[in-house]
Amino acid sequence: MSEWILLLRGVMPTGRNRVPMAPLRAALEAAGLRGVRTWIQSGNVIAHSRRGQASVERLVHDVIRETFGGDIAVLARPTGYVRDAVARNPFPDASPNQLFYTLLSRAPEPARLQALLAHDGGAHRIHVDGDLAFVHCAGRYSDTRLNNACIERKLAMPATTRVANTIHKLLELCDA
Repeated sequence: MSEWILLLRGVMPTGRNRVPMAPLRAALEAAGLRGVRTWIQSGNVIAHSRRGQASVERLVHDVIRETFGGDIAVLARPTGYVRDAVARNPFPDASPNQLFYTLLSRAPEPARLQALLAHDGGAHRIHVDGDLAFVHCAGRYSDTRLNNACIERKLAMPATTRVANTIHKLLELCDA
């Protein structure tokens, strides 16, 4: 059985994309996932399943749609993938509160990737490795032009971003 880190796109503690974590855990367990844990109210889930990546993503998406009414993108990665991403961080000197991991729904098309890389990020830097983008913010993420919306628009695909501190916490929870 594989352990998955599931990142839900655009989940907020209040408002339109509200998905309460306790009911989500129960709904995912009822749908067949095992050992479901969540961290904070912004859509970070750890679960075990024999399903593959696309199947887990579809299952969680459908459970959310049927239970909470939202059409929320779900990006799932095996825990080992996330550990490897942390190890291959191209910005090792970046502070964990200035480093962001953006999971992409797939590897981008070369022309779209070039358009993203040519985008003026100011003092902020981006590196794309397969289906993952690393963003190093020189200041606050809210000030970067290389935010999740820009990445999704330039690459024409769903993506979701987490600060390195969140990624590290999720890996700690996997180890617990």
